[in-house]
Amino acid sequence: MAASLLRHVGQRCLWTRLGPSLSVRHVVPMGTTAKEEMAQFWDKNSQSNRPMSPHITIYKWSLPMMMSIGHRGTGVAMSAGVSLFGLAALILPEQFPYYLAFVKSLSLGPALIYSAKFALAFPLTYHTWNGIRHLGRTGILLTLPSWVTCSRSPLLPSLTSSSGSQLLR
Repeated sequence: MAASLLRHVGQRCLWTRLGPSLSVRHVVPMGTTAKEEMAQFWDKNSQSNRPMSPHITIYKWSLPMMMSIGHRGTGVAMSAGVSLFGLAALILPEQFPYYLAFVKSLSLGPALIYSAKFALAFPLTYHTWNGIRHLGRTGILLTLPSWVTCSRSPLLPSLTSSSGSQLLR
């Protein structure tokens, strides 16, 4: 009985809130239209000779900025690569060993093979080492000189581990 009473009262309250009187009763006339406000905005901006918006070209490029962009770029590239590989596995008619044998039958030179392996390994190692660097941001490295120094730290391990992966068969 209490549940049906609560349901009845709840429905009555809901219908009084959402009824047609809500849209008419609470309407406040607007002083200006959106078109007038935009015209005022652009008039003010053209009179003050301000640029439309700050752009990437006004910022001085720094190492932490480039490392952050690289970290995001490698994350997106790896995500796209894994997605395309999975999609290819679903769509292509043969199994993976067939395509691996096909690449081996092309008799590509070792320089091209090692370059391709490096190109596949570097985003993974860079993203991993740069992610480990971000784990160290516990308040110790929040001064700008130490952050710039810390930004260099993933580069050598990334290059070393990517190059070391070439030794794997």
